[in-house]
Amino acid sequence: MLSGARLWLLPCALVVGCVGEIGDSATAAGVGGNGGAGGTGGETAGNGGTPAGGGGTGALAGSGGGDGGSVIPPTPCDVSGTPGECIELSQCTDGGVAVPGYCDGPFEVKCCVHDELVCDPESQVLPNNGFTEEPGFDGCPNGMIRIDAFCIDQYEASLETMDGWPWSPYFNPGDTPVKARSVKGAVPQGYINGVQSAAACENAGKRLCTDNEWLRACQGPDTTIYPYGDTLDPGVCNDARAQHPVVEYFGTADDWIWSELGNACISQLPDSLDRAGQNPGCVTTEGAFDMMGNLHEWTADPNGTFRGGFYVDTVKNGPGCLYKTGAHDVWHWDYSTGFRCCADAPM
Repeated sequence: MLSGARLWLLPCALVVGCVGEIGDSATAAGVGGNGGAGGTGGETAGNGGTPAGGGGTGALAGSGGGDGGSVIPPTPCDVSGTPGECIELSQCTDGGVAVPGYCDGPFEVKCCVHDELVCDPESQVLPNNGFTEEPGFDGCPNGMIRIDAFCIDQYEASLETMDGWPWSPYFNPGDTPVKARSVKGAVPQGYINGVQSAAACENAGKRLCTDNEWLRACQGPDTTIYPYGDTLDPGVCNDARAQHPVVEYFGTADDWIWSELGNACISQLPDSLDRAGQNPGCVTTEGAFDMMGNLHEWTADPNGTFRGGFYVDTVKNGPGCLYKTGAHDVWHWDYSTGFRCCADAPM
């Protein structure tokens, strides 16, 4: 599993609407436990008004005067061994990072930590510098393998800008023109919707796979249930996780966390998203990696379909290659949604 020395625990301004319970594909944890996060749209839960008595100038009661301070005194907190203080978000300054889920009180009170190793959800880290696509097989474009009359990316797609700069796999590209790459060892692109995935494939001279193409590639010529055969072998693919990453990241299972599924730090937790091809046994007969687990993969279905499950669940919406989520339209995105491209094979 992809891991590192950082403490991966912070919120971000990227918000995706979501409702429901963990593990229900048609609800918030759909990308949380069942094939994709919850529905599109919606407002962040819990960001209501200022806490009672917040702000204020003057001294704390009993302080005997002074320069003034917060009405809510700071209390100690701890984020995975990094000490901090529970204070209002506006007071977490001087390079501090505000971590939700570790403090009692109003939504605005968060654990403020100062540690350069803490994941900053506003930092667009670039783990894919220096990676290049390998030549394609059997006349297919770079990074692709041939399957019957079509080509498919050997690896889940990562992104680069149109002038060749890598894009952060933890950030939605928005309106930035990007193109898809199929590169061994790269962190694949999550946080992307179906429309953006299709455009990235087109910008690379490819297209999104049809559902039939995707299934044929995953199941192989023998139509197996899993990329590697008909018998489930847990852990061969990045196919399950002991704790839901959103709950782990925010330190709570409160409803408001399901409106924060676009947070860039969720898929930077240890034991979450793997690099492309990191699981050598998770490969199809013809050589496509990670078609089960790791990231959901958008297909060309105009109504919105992603397949294969992700690193939390590859069971609840169907086993292995048969895993299918259709609960979201093509504009939905969150930390678990990725893609790969197809192309017509040369004659």
